[in-house]
Amino acid sequence: MSNILHILNGDSTLHSFNQTGLDGDVMVWREVLSEGPLQENISSGTFWSNRSRWIKKTFNEPEEEYQHKVIDELGKLNGQYDEVNLWFEFDLHCQVNLLGVMCILNQQTNMSAPAVFLICPGDFPGIDDFRGIGQLSGDQLEDLYDSREQLSDWEFELAAEAWPLYVNGNADELEQWLNGNSFWGALHLLKPALLAHLKRLRLNANGLNHIEQKLLDIYNSGVKTKLEMYNVFWSAEKIYGMGDSEIDIYLERLSQKQFIN
Repeated sequence: MSNILHILNGDSTLHSFNQTGLDGDVMVWREVLSEGPLQENISSGTFWSNRSRWIKKTFNEPEEEYQHKVIDELGKLNGQYDEVNLWFEFDLHCQVNLLGVMCILNQQTNMSAPAVFLICPGDFPGIDDFRGIGQLSGDQLEDLYDSREQLSDWEFELAAEAWPLYVNGNADELEQWLNGNSFWGALHLLKPALLAHLKRLRLNANGLNHIEQKLLDIYNSGVKTKLEMYNVFWSAEKIYGMGDSEIDIYLERLSQKQFIN
């Protein structure tokens, strides 16, 4: 077994990663912790069984598929690695998943803790509308790897503070914590992502959060097909990193509240 593990933020990155010459085992993180039920103890069985049920109900995905795509992959974290590389992105979807991974790694208190590195670009030279590392070639990923940052205990402590604040969803407590932190180290993209999340926690006079209101504005502007709505939303709100099935969750809420047909 290789002594290096690469944790990739999704299958789009896997496609590009397979074009690199980088050594190591690969684990693909296929969860979407930015949506659905969470609890603080991410290592508990109930955490993952609740996730499995929610994914099945929301995205119509069979539980055995979840077992194969998510749970079996998580088993790779039990390997004895000298080095773990976390390949994640700047958006809320990825930053929450990153917090989850860091919390799991932090709870594995074996004495031979691996060196953990983060590859998390907010932009990329020559790409104007950078959406994520899945856009990049194998050579470009190797360039990113060369400039990776090692995570210290300090960053893991920061993640351990951020995770329960995210899970509990108290807007005032989260805002106070974000304003109280002036140094973010290698996790400098966490703050803008959590500020975007803060806008999801607060409701306006219509009883809608920022994403719901944004989608309603797009709908009311005359954009009616789902694909067009996705594209307008993505261009304006790429900080959320949402796929079409995640946007559908919010469109369904607007429909249930009878804001849209």
